[in-house]
Amino acid sequence: MDFYERYAAYGDGEFFRQVQSVTEGDVQRVLGKHTLSPGDYLSLLSPAAAPHLEPMAQKSHSLTIAQFGRTMVLYTPLYLSNFCTNQCLYCGFSRNNRIVRRRLTVDEVETEARAIAATGLKHVLILTGDAPDIAGVDYIESCCKMLGRYFPAIGIEIYALSQADYRRLIESGVDSLTIYQETYNEALYSRLHPGGPKRNYRFRLDAPERACRAGMRAVNVGALLGLDDWRRDAFFTGLHACYLQDRYPQTEISVSLPRMRPHVGGYQPGCIVEDRHIVQTMIALRLFMPRVGITISTRESARFRDRLLPLGVTRMSAGSCTAVGGRTDKTANTGQFDISDERSAPEMVDMLRRAGWQPVFKDWQRLGV
Repeated sequence: MDFYERYAAYGDGEFFRQVQSVTEGDVQRVLGKHTLSPGDYLSLLSPAAAPHLEPMAQKSHSLTIAQFGRTMVLYTPLYLSNFCTNQCLYCGFSRNNRIVRRRLTVDEVETEARAIAATGLKHVLILTGDAPDIAGVDYIESCCKMLGRYFPAIGIEIYALSQADYRRLIESGVDSLTIYQETYNEALYSRLHPGGPKRNYRFRLDAPERACRAGMRAVNVGALLGLDDWRRDAFFTGLHACYLQDRYPQTEISVSLPRMRPHVGGYQPGCIVEDRHIVQTMIALRLFMPRVGITISTRESARFRDRLLPLGVTRMSAGSCTAVGGRTDKTANTGQFDISDERSAPEMVDMLRRAGWQPVFKDWQRLGV
């Protein structure tokens, strides 16, 4: 059974029936277990679990320390291009939005790379819009080969690719993939993507597995929380990560918990996701998957990110900029979304050390480099 078949087996009615039928007694029984099933994970996401967040948080903290210690991997995004052929209703890069479009030259990418490297960061995540004729695999490959001179770890957060193209980028120096399904609600997904190649739900859903098969060292999945009922998308995100971790044990699987932020276009969330909902999702996920990495980006405020430190986070962005060329060109002021935590890399390092955490700049080195 592939992941789509597992997803389809639940159906909307079955998911909501199960989550609403969970009792506090069910939650307490789950908290007494060492190994959790998908049904147990659903119980921890349920309304019945809300009064039990404190014991869940304590257990999540213990599991995180046991698996990862008091460490935090730091990375930063690098936007190469904002040209896009998609019409995603919730994205500032949508082709319908009137923004200044730009694609960096390889030399301009190197200028940005130098600025990032000067902060001490060693992990970079490169991003583009979905416009293969402008920022295609050839272009991304050239950028990655150059970036390899500055960074030991290069991740991509771009449009969904074929297995062969993922393999090609791996050979050019890419070691990780981040890709969000945005929402696992297939009907809503179609409405949110009225035009463009991203409209193909199945091709995007299967992209993480194609990357695993291609030999990607690390794969990070997630949903954009706020597009649909947060419990539903959190559940299927965890189910997807578990499927990948079980089927591809050689691949490091992680989950991001991005929440909708303001952007050009002004799409309003379909569901309000509160801080406590992010907390419940994170600690439920940690109890369900003790070894999974959990990423919290600068979409969240500095104060909230600081409070999340002990609860299960293993990876945070720092010194973020969502505008193409925005680190060295101060006129580049149109980003994909608004950043909430604007702290620099040195400020993040200082915060982590004061809180008793060890900032990790480098946890990966390609053989022979």
